[in-house]
Amino acid sequence: MTNTGKRFTWFRWLCTVFGLLFYLADIGSDFLLSVQYFKSGHVTWAALTLVFVLVGSLCIQIFSYAWFKDDKENYEEDDKGLSTCHLISIHVLQIGIFTRYVHLLKRSFKALRSEDTQEEEQFHLFGLATDLSMLRMFEMFLESVPQLVLQVYIILEHNHRSNLQYISMAMSFLTIAWATVDYRRCFRRSLPNLKEMPSGIPTAVYLSYKIFTITPRILSLTLFIMLSTFSTVAMACIWLVGTVWAFVEDTDFCTSRVLEYLYRTIVGVILLFTFFNIKGENAKVHMTVYYIFSVGQNLAAPILLFLLKPESEGTDYFLPIIFFILVSHSMGLGFLGLYYSLLHPHQPCREKIADEIDGMDQVDGMNHEPKTTRFERFLRI
Repeated sequence: MTNTGKRFTWFRWLCTVFGLLFYLADIGSDFLLSVQYFKSGHVTWAALTLVFVLVGSLCIQIFSYAWFKDDKENYEEDDKGLSTCHLISIHVLQIGIFTRYVHLLKRSFKALRSEDTQEEEQFHLFGLATDLSMLRMFEMFLESVPQLVLQVYIILEHNHRSNLQYISMAMSFLTIAWATVDYRRCFRRSLPNLKEMPSGIPTAVYLSYKIFTITPRILSLTLFIMLSTFSTVAMACIWLVGTVWAFVEDTDFCTSRVLEYLYRTIVGVILLFTFFNIKGENAKVHMTVYYIFSVGQNLAAPILLFLLKPESEGTDYFLPIIFFILVSHSMGLGFLGLYYSLLHPHQPCREKIADEIDGMDQVDGMNHEPKTTRFERFLRI
């Protein structure tokens, strides 16, 4: 194995602990909020809150189980001590992610205490961490982000507020921030042919780019729903466009065709809120088109709300939300330009390539060998 110089540190171990705590707190607060809604007679809100939790959990459990099976078959390793029956049981009980966290913490703790941990083991630890980060990315866009849309809608449209509601929203927002940064760091560390991105300013800028573009997206979609619940049909159409793009790009992330189709539908959900390169190719044009339409949609939401529901102008949230959408999206696009122009890590010794945004790495003008692992086939950052 090529010497990458990347090592699993105690800081990375602590980050895994915090990731587990955020995961449990996010799911727990949403579950308690659904119970509170149910007790207060808001059955629809309770059901929707719980549905987002269950859909997100179900999807990530499916992928977690599939990856456990793939790893055992492809790498002939059974160090997890889990038979097929055990694997099925823990994922049916929705604790597959928790099992992955515990396994990674135990294995990395053992490696950190050893003074002669081989580089192959280090690489494997980052692979386990990347699996978790990819699953949390799924959970983030299937549960946390839609949950924020729902709770903001309840607050703005129905003026219903509670401390538990704010706690749930705060945990969802922290999950978005954490999953975004954790995925960015784990992804590049798991691949030996990619240069690791330094922490500090690059991480802060990348996080700002994602947060300041996802947040106005959440607000604009909420305004569309406030305009009419039939706006969800338009959102479904936007999701369909993203899903069709994933099919056109012919992604090859999963070993099973059924799972690949599920993956592409999830990619459509992700593209509803933010841009990712779904095939590891030059994506400058795709990204430009995506954010042109995104800006247009974000601006259309408050304008249509003003024209079709003029009474909304007198609310205490209308002008602040318009101002925030404009400023936040402008800042997000500014951080996007700053990140890719100055801070995005490129491979050394490569020829000058025209603005390769999130694309497949090239050296000496040549593409690397075809991608062979799920890390390399997943969404590029």
